[in-house]
Amino acid sequence: MWVKLTFYGAAKAVTGSCHCLECGGKRILVDCGLQQGKDEWNNGELEFRAGSIDCVIVTHAHIDHTGRLPLLVKQGFRGSIVCTRLTAQLMSIMLRDSAHIQESDAKWKNQKGRRAGRPVVEPLYTLADAEATMELVRGYEYGQDIQLTEGVRVRFTDAGHLLGSACAEVWLTEGDETRKVVFTGDLGNVNQPIIRDPQPLYETDYLVTESTYGDRLHEGTGEYTQELARVIDATLARGGNVIIPSFAVGRTQELLYFMREMKEKGLVKSDPDFTVCVDSPLANEATRIFSGDLRGYLDEEAIERIKGGALFLFQGLELIESSEESRALNEDPKPKVIISASGMCDAGRIRHHLKHNLWRKECAVVFVGYQAEGTLGRLLLDGAASVRMFGEEIAVRARIINFKGLSSHADRNHLLSWAKNFAPAPRHTFVVHGEARVAETYAQTLRENRLDAHAPDPGEVYDLLADRMVKAGEPRPEKSAREMELYASPAFRRLEDVAQKLLETVQHNRGGTNKDLTKFADQLAALIEKWDR
Repeated sequence: MWVKLTFYGAAKAVTGSCHCLECGGKRILVDCGLQQGKDEWNNGELEFRAGSIDCVIVTHAHIDHTGRLPLLVKQGFRGSIVCTRLTAQLMSIMLRDSAHIQESDAKWKNQKGRRAGRPVVEPLYTLADAEATMELVRGYEYGQDIQLTEGVRVRFTDAGHLLGSACAEVWLTEGDETRKVVFTGDLGNVNQPIIRDPQPLYETDYLVTESTYGDRLHEGTGEYTQELARVIDATLARGGNVIIPSFAVGRTQELLYFMREMKEKGLVKSDPDFTVCVDSPLANEATRIFSGDLRGYLDEEAIERIKGGALFLFQGLELIESSEESRALNEDPKPKVIISASGMCDAGRIRHHLKHNLWRKECAVVFVGYQAEGTLGRLLLDGAASVRMFGEEIAVRARIINFKGLSSHADRNHLLSWAKNFAPAPRHTFVVHGEARVAETYAQTLRENRLDAHAPDPGEVYDLLADRMVKAGEPRPEKSAREMELYASPAFRRLEDVAQKLLETVQHNRGGTNKDLTKFADQLAALIEKWDR
């Protein structure tokens, strides 16, 4: 008789969250996320048989917690997936978007691979897999008791990270023994607009906590609306655009909340009716969800404000859908604010806006989130004088501003304060969802505060009845210098972006004269011959 906890993903890593509980002969996953960036190891290979999983608990919609669910379904999972109601709605658009990316990546690789005689590459999963996944999803409200299987029940409480994000309280009963495990998911920052602070919990046998910022404190004054308004005011007065790279779900809606407040208070004096363009179809879909039924998910201030209308809609807001509309933004001389994905500038429409605005000294680029090492966003923050984009060297003359403190994750002190609410203290705390060094540091911080804790390696198995490790995990082997170079540099991803743009350009030339098309084809053929090595 045992109740086991196995750590498959986000063990000494920031992405790929995936943990497995076993009780009463049933296996329950907590999250099934995509490995991203330097954490990517084996996205296409699940560490368990998909058909052996009975249920999945999802803490929130971000892809590093949900992005392999369609793969799980593709490989035979047929159980239920439980989460909060808003998480279910956000998952629907995010998994479909992820599937589109998987299909596009496979298509591009196969176009190249056919010429080289390589085997056909299958996408990690398809849109059909994502849609099949959503058929299994069941949404619940915070505080509801959910009986997953005999002997296993779960309840969600607000984690304050993203609308719908949750800490999962899980009770596991084997015979006459019951153990409770709390999974933080991603624990949110405090005093954020729109969403509530993370709700405290007071009782558990075991705690599985994230540690993204477990070794540092957030900077910034907290006066976000006023500070951002000053940047926008000064930039628009100079005749420049304000370019804001932003993640489509969560951060973009937070920015729209700030900008609605700026307009209501008249904080942008140079142009009180300034235009705000959200150039991200995914962000626009998410914004529509965030403008729906949010009862039970908002903080008190947001509840009061929503009585006057939708939180994220205001005069001067333009939601950009088509690529033609996106291109037109850079042909319009009127100063404006452009919010676009991706947040780290590695892909998406934001790269086109940077190309057209970085060289203009009257413009400003405002970063509102973490920029990982090796990304274009990080290069700009580190003071690059120029960057190469779409085959061109682009001078960096715009103001580059790092808007510190605007984070959706709790920092070290807030993580610790939340963990110390438990009385008595948990029997043991497992530290996950952080870089290896950071997870180890935060585990040490917990031990210094009389909380028994450690950061598990991938594959570790823990017996929750006996309170002991029954199988040690194994650290991931170090990546080769070449692999690290690929993750540390956005060069290859930029190349893929250019290739996608090339395909679009080819389509735009449909109907051209035979002379022009032949010349274009000859130039491309010469380029391919030079670089196909």
